[in-house]
Amino acid sequence: MSRAHGRPETRTRVAIAYCGDVAKVRLDSITKIFDSVVAVEDVSLDVGDHDFMILLGPSGCGKSTLLRIIAGLEEPTEGDVYIGDVKVNEIEPKLRDVAMVFQSYALYPHKTVRANIEFPLKVRGAPKAERAAEAAKAAESLGLTEYLDRKPGQLSGGQRQRVALARAIVRRPAVFCMDEPLSNLDAKLRSETRAELVALHRRLASTFIYVTHDQVEAMTMGTRVAVMSRGELQQVGTPQDVYSKPATVFVAEFIGTPPMNIFPVGMLDESGYLVGIRPEHVLVDSASPVRAHVDVVEHLGHETLINCRLGDTRVMVRLGGDEVAPCVGDDIGLITPVNHRHHFDATTQRRVDE
Repeated sequence: MSRAHGRPETRTRVAIAYCGDVAKVRLDSITKIFDSVVAVEDVSLDVGDHDFMILLGPSGCGKSTLLRIIAGLEEPTEGDVYIGDVKVNEIEPKLRDVAMVFQSYALYPHKTVRANIEFPLKVRGAPKAERAAEAAKAAESLGLTEYLDRKPGQLSGGQRQRVALARAIVRRPAVFCMDEPLSNLDAKLRSETRAELVALHRRLASTFIYVTHDQVEAMTMGTRVAVMSRGELQQVGTPQDVYSKPATVFVAEFIGTPPMNIFPVGMLDESGYLVGIRPEHVLVDSASPVRAHVDVVEHLGHETLINCRLGDTRVMVRLGGDEVAPCVGDDIGLITPVNHRHHFDATTQRRVDE
């Protein structure tokens, strides 16, 4: 792909790498079909320059396929991908100026940490001194300086994931694509690495597109969240938007731990809609005529979760850690304040704002 041959891909790569607002990504009606199975269906999404976009959803919802289409590792069956203002459907992955970070680290076991980080620059033909300087800078930003001469087998899972991130950083890509990079880490390390990634995003001022099924990662890391289900885009918004105003029943039940309570039509009011209410907004009041039977009480220290039955409907209630909790087997009164209710069409399951 030499410049001497005047290949348009090379010129496009330079434009993608150095235009001012290059890091914005636009997906226009993307559909991907594998052997008659629709993995992604008519997804349109705008990712802003320097955004930290989370693609969130359960396994098999199409989020990783969408990420691979952005990176060029999969071709869309229909639709177009734009980086900056350039349509990149026909541009090879290596020329898209996108760095991919995988769940499996994908490090060379026989190379040192330093050599792994330098590798993308070596492939590009960068001088040895430049490679060393960039690798040292990336390693320092992720706390890896003292491990530069070790092999990946001598590192912990968290350290190996940071090496994979450092290797992506030295490329100085317009867009970072990350496919569940924290899934192999334990809970404590995931929490620490989440904070590192947020800080890294601020320092690099690059665009991050991050795939996860973990809503905690989505709520704590993303500037915006795109929720997917069965290949379709359900909602795009800030973490607070998707939590406080879910667009569908799926989003309402997927976002939040425990999820939003959904009551059948007619159980709480005569609106003709499904009614949703978050567990923290359900009140326990002994004087209420609405009675529920307590099946499980979970004491978590900072909060207590009450799992109870209202007729045939399961209801979760979240109490503060200092509130007096009922016991298993108790019948308790519940209040569902009108100002905290969400309404959804029973057929389409989409939000209804009255």
